[in-house]
Amino acid sequence: MSCSRGNTNRTRGQKHQNRTAFKNDLHDSSRKTKFLNSLDVTGVCARCKEIIEWKIKYKKYKPLDAPRKCVGCEQKTVKFAYHVLCVNCASVKKVCAKCCKDNKEIEMEAKENVNQDKIKLMLKTLPERKRRTLLRFLKKEETVNGDTSLRIEDLLLKMDNMNMDDDSLSLSSFEENVSIDDKNQ
Repeated sequence: MSCSRGNTNRTRGQKHQNRTAFKNDLHDSSRKTKFLNSLDVTGVCARCKEIIEWKIKYKKYKPLDAPRKCVGCEQKTVKFAYHVLCVNCASVKKVCAKCCKDNKEIEMEAKENVNQDKIKLMLKTLPERKRRTLLRFLKKEETVNGDTSLRIEDLLLKMDNMNMDDDSLSLSSFEENVSIDDKNQ
């Protein structure tokens, strides 16, 4: 950019273009880097989560050496860098632990993460055929309704009631069985 006052528009492109994407573990395979890559950012709003994930991705995240003092309870209970509230205070006040803004999305996101973990765990324990049938049904439900209205546990129980050894089992027969059971309830 020029030194002249008020000239804020650059006319040329970036001088040095990156040929490859930055990898934070390319030349560093230490325990700290592995820990940061496996770190799951929770208890913050979507914007703060993006900021912290960016810091981790580009090696700008500096973890805490010792717990910091919480703004809410005045105890040394803040375990994560860039947070000002501890996990307990943030959950009680229902605010973001980083920016302290009231955010209802945090609760919904936490519940969604717990549900996703439960679904993944259940899917791992299912046989391949049942797993694929369930995934096909869930995918169809999401495209039609936008959200799965049935609970996964209910679907699994209904699948167990059906004869899974029959070769004629398809998605349509599964849907018919589910719709008949739903009308009965």
